[in-house]
Amino acid sequence: MADDCFAHPRLAAIYDLLDPDRSDLAAYLRIAEEFEARRVLDIGCGTGEFALLLASHGIEVVGVDPASASLDVARAKRDSAQVRWIHGDATGLPSLQVDLATMTANVAQAITDPHAWEGTLQGAYEALRPGGHLVFETRDPAGRAWEEWTREKSCRVTEIPAVGAVESWVQLIDVSRPLVTFRWTYRFAADGQVLTSDSTLRFREREEVEQDMVARGYVVEGVRDAPDRPGREFVFLARRPDKGARGVTAHPAR
Repeated sequence: MADDCFAHPRLAAIYDLLDPDRSDLAAYLRIAEEFEARRVLDIGCGTGEFALLLASHGIEVVGVDPASASLDVARAKRDSAQVRWIHGDATGLPSLQVDLATMTANVAQAITDPHAWEGTLQGAYEALRPGGHLVFETRDPAGRAWEEWTREKSCRVTEIPAVGAVESWVQLIDVSRPLVTFRWTYRFAADGQVLTSDSTLRFREREEVEQDMVARGYVVEGVRDAPDRPGREFVFLARRPDKGARGVTAHPAR
């Protein structure tokens, strides 16, 4: 089930405007170019920002997401017809042969159930052509990012065209490592409606992620920093081996 911030139509409609800085996507575009990817699977595509960015560079894109409200927003955007949108997740994909599969932002961490995580890695593997890559990010638990998730540090008011002022803030609900739960609250000034969205993220250690990928047959080729958040994120680069090869970890330097 998708969180309400993605699944509720009123919240999905303002999601991009509440978080307009997507400079993080530039690094993923560079990776797509580095691997000369012509076909990309964007897992957890949300409102389609990255999928449409890729499509604008002539890349064939499949975007998949479990939140129909977010996909409705994506489909309403300019040039959305260039992307193939799928309502669902990586565990139930049609037959694909992509060069690159991605999970940007919090997508990997939002898959908290171990069986769902294994299924996602397997689904991405099956969607990749031999030699294709999976790239995704996850926060380094050592950074204890959740300690910043307070109303005092996050509260803001955003003026949204045709909607009016929206006050939003986040509050930490529970820390039961590796799971961390928090709640976003949204107050619409126009009619006073208050909506909330609870989310849980799984903070995996680097070694755990590497072991999970190797167990599903990937070769772990590298672990990079996120350029916009140095020292706070692991960006994993893994490859589906060519036919006949077995998955191993390269134990890359951080």
